Amino acid sequence: MPWVLLGLWVAVLALAGPFAGKLGDVQRDRAVDYLPANADSTQVAKIQERLPGGETTELVLVYHRDGGLTAADRGTAADQVAALDARTKLVDTPQGVPSQDGSTLMYPVASTGPGTDEELRDTFVNDVRDVIKAPDGAAGDGLSVEVGGSGALATDASEVYTSLDGPLLYTTVAVVAVLLILIYRSPLLWLVPLVVAGVANFLSMGVAYGLNQAFGTTVSGQSSGIMTILVFGAGTDYALLIVSRYREELRRVERPYDAMVAALRGCGPAVVASSGTVAAGLFCLLAADLNSSRGMGPLGAVGVLCALVAMLTLLPALLVVLGRRVFWPLVPAFGSEAKKRKSLFQSMGSSAGRRPRTVLAAGAVLLAALALGAFALPGNLKQEDSFTSKPDSIAAMETLAAAYPERGTQPISVIAPTDRADKALADARAVPGVDGAERGRSSGQWTEISVVAKGAPQSAAETATLERLRDRLDPQGAYVGGPSAEQLDLKDTNRRDMRVVVPIVLAAVLLILVVLLRALVAPLLLLLAVVAVWGASLGIAGLVFGPVFGFEGTDPGLGLLSFCFLVALGVDYGIFLMHRMREECLAGAETGPAALTALRTTGGVIASAGLVLAATFAVLTNMPLVQLVELGFVIAVGVLLDTFLVRTYLVTSASLALGRKVWWPGPLSKAPALPPAPEADAPELVRAP
Repeated sequence: MPWVLLGLWVAVLALAGPFAGKLGDVQRDRAVDYLPANADSTQVAKIQERLPGGETTELVLVYHRDGGLTAADRGTAADQVAALDARTKLVDTPQGVPSQDGSTLMYPVASTGPGTDEELRDTFVNDVRDVIKAPDGAAGDGLSVEVGGSGALATDASEVYTSLDGPLLYTTVAVVAVLLILIYRSPLLWLVPLVVAGVANFLSMGVAYGLNQAFGTTVSGQSSGIMTILVFGAGTDYALLIVSRYREELRRVERPYDAMVAALRGCGPAVVASSGTVAAGLFCLLAADLNSSRGMGPLGAVGVLCALVAMLTLLPALLVVLGRRVFWPLVPAFGSEAKKRKSLFQSMGSSAGRRPRTVLAAGAVLLAALALGAFALPGNLKQEDSFTSKPDSIAAMETLAAAYPERGTQPISVIAPTDRADKALADARAVPGVDGAERGRSSGQWTEISVVAKGAPQSAAETATLERLRDRLDPQGAYVGGPSAEQLDLKDTNRRDMRVVVPIVLAAVLLILVVLLRALVAPLLLLLAVVAVWGASLGIAGLVFGPVFGFEGTDPGLGLLSFCFLVALGVDYGIFLMHRMREECLAGAETGPAALTALRTTGGVIASAGLVLAATFAVLTNMPLVQLVELGFVIAVGVLLDTFLVRTYLVTSASLALGRKVWWPGPLSKAPALPPAPEADAPELVRAP
């Protein structure tokens, strides 16, 4: 049987190989791939793609010299812009706009050449940078020339996402490998789960490509990176549980095959239930209106399910084929007993058992106090604050913000029906806060209008202008978009998605837990615990994001994504613990001793799994995008809190305090029937003399 499974996996990989290699070809990181599905800004981006020439790429060339630009500087700028106009397809002849202090000159430029192709857009941006940074165009020391605007920001972000795949995968593999070596203390055993996780990741890439081709599932750099993290993190967790149970069975069962069958019968339901919970929680993201969140759900679920299939089939087959020697030098001999030594988790269980209510109350107060830190989270993340380093586009925006505080430097795009374009243009010019508006490209149905606000990009003044524009132009059937409008829609849509998706996730996870544990109180206890962990994790983030990391804002999607991941992944460990506790209760143990036995037997495995999962998500904190750093930090902290505080102390203490009530209304909540009393008229036995 093991060899048959290995043969099947070879065939599966041969089939998945061609598709896995194409996943990068369908990865898209355009604004429309992240924007809300039904928002104004999304409609603008889609319609712009269909206008003559395709979607517009807008840039701003920024010339700056401290102390003021010289005549030679302005001449250099004019020459470079003329050379750019001759080399590339620009919408209009650019006109320079000097700052009031004379230190800066900006040239808004736009091209319709790139259309919807990211590679062509990036080529245009890089061509512009080549022209203005050419050696023969230098004007001497002190003149800085930068390329900003939405097109440059998109190109820089795309380059970051494209560069994530390799470093993210290698770093994740290295972190998991080191942790497995430390956990297993074996020169060979650590390699088996790691290889299986790599195979699962390869399979998930093929399946993700198939979903994209069959259903149009959005594949972005963010979602594919999270999928890799989940495959290695969750997959290694399942491997740790299976290997630990297999080691136990090898001491009781002689043949490795029979020991593996017994191990899978014992822990298989918990592994299947935990992975099903994670997958169900992530699939709930399909209810989100935000494209990036909705696309991440299926890809994350695919990663978890591929990891599950690999760990339940390929991992057991490899372990059985390799036999007991895979555990060398700590080989579990048949008939041997594991060393009896008091573990850390036995000590923790004993301390919780002495005063369970006190421990439970203290832990609840601690989590509530930590959650208060969420009020200190910085405001919404702006585009210029979304990189951990400072690319050229961000430097340009900072220069513009300082030199032009009195006006907008980033146009607002309005798309109006062509037969009402003149009315829309007049209304736009009459909106308070608008500095100017010009008619742009037109097709038979739609006309583009470029609006410049008086307020700086993503400032309160510009936001108010955007809202007034939408109110004024809505009767004309016009859409208001552009980079600032996109950020506004992201914030509003994330707020809507929180209200819709969170209840769905809670209901789905609760239903799975009720079916698995045959109770209502225990599932509610686990759900309450993971929600408390989520709140505490955001609170810790609020205490460190600004003061320690120096982040100027919080990604609008952080709350929803961290909630889905922490609830789904956190319940994993609760399932491992509660499932073992239920086994002990079914075998006749009281709830208190069963809880302590479950903690003693699974505590080490849960701790190892938590460390691995936290470490894999912590890999994201080394990435160059603030939103990935924030997401990785919150999930890693949440997993550690769940592993070492909530799962070990609080859930165990609550189980001890509730006793059999934790299984209400299931059969385990009822006291066992007392043995029948002896009959009153039974004859008394008389001892013989």
